[in-house]
Amino acid sequence: MRLQGKTALVTGGASGFGRGIAETFAREGARVAVLDIDGEAAKAVASGIGGPAITCDVSRGDQVRAAVAQARDAFGSLDIVVNNAGWTTPNGPLLDTDEAAFRKIYDINVLSIFHMTHAVLPHWRERGQGVMINVSSTAGIRPRPGLSWYNSSKGAVNTLTRSLAAELAPEGVRVNAIAPVMGETGMLERFMGCEDTPENRARFLATIPLGRLSQPRDIANAALYLASDEADFITGVILEVDGGRTV
Repeated sequence: MRLQGKTALVTGGASGFGRGIAETFAREGARVAVLDIDGEAAKAVASGIGGPAITCDVSRGDQVRAAVAQARDAFGSLDIVVNNAGWTTPNGPLLDTDEAAFRKIYDINVLSIFHMTHAVLPHWRERGQGVMINVSSTAGIRPRPGLSWYNSSKGAVNTLTRSLAAELAPEGVRVNAIAPVMGETGMLERFMGCEDTPENRARFLATIPLGRLSQPRDIANAALYLASDEADFITGVILEVDGGRTV
C-alpha cells in the first residue's frame, strides 16, 4: 500500500503501459481516474479498479481541463498525474510523414503535457505539492532510424521534464519521466515498422542486452516508485526502463 491515501490521474489509461500503471497504483492504495480517448475501454479498466473513467483527447486543452476538474470533483484533490498517452507514425522513411501526422505526434506527445500543466498546476500550488510523471521513451535518448519525428518528440518530453522539475521544485512539485524501451503493447508493430513475427522481433531483441521487450509491469513498477513518498527527493530524472538499451 505504497500509495495509500493518494489520488491519481493516468492518461492513456485504457491499455498498455497506462493500464498497467493505473492497476498498479490502485493495488497500492491509490484512487485512480482512468483517462483515455477510448471512453468504453477506459470504463472497462476503471470498473476493475473502482475509479472514474474519463473520456478525453489530451491534445485538446479544454478537454484536459475538464478531465482534471472531473478527477478533482471525484476525489477532492489530485496528488499524481501520469502523462502516458502517446502516438507515432509507423517506422519508415521520414519524408513519408506529412505535416498533419507530424503535428499529431507533437499534439499528443508534447502539447498534452503543456495542457496538463496548465490544468493541474494551480491546484498543486494551492496545496504546495504534486507529482507529475511523463512517459517518454528511449527514442529520445538513443534514437532508432525510421522514427525521427517521434524520436524528436520524446527528446522534447525529456527536456520539458527536466525544465519543469527545475522550475517547480521550490513549490513542492516533483516532475520525472520514464523512458521505456520498445514494449509489448498495441503500438509494437508501429515501432517495428513490420509485422510482429518471431524473426522480426528477434532483430529488435538483439539490441536490448537483457533480451526482452518491456512489459506494462516494468513501467508500472517504475511509476509506482516515482509516485511514492520513497522518491520524495527525486525530481528531474529520466528513468530508463530499457533492459540496457541505452547503455
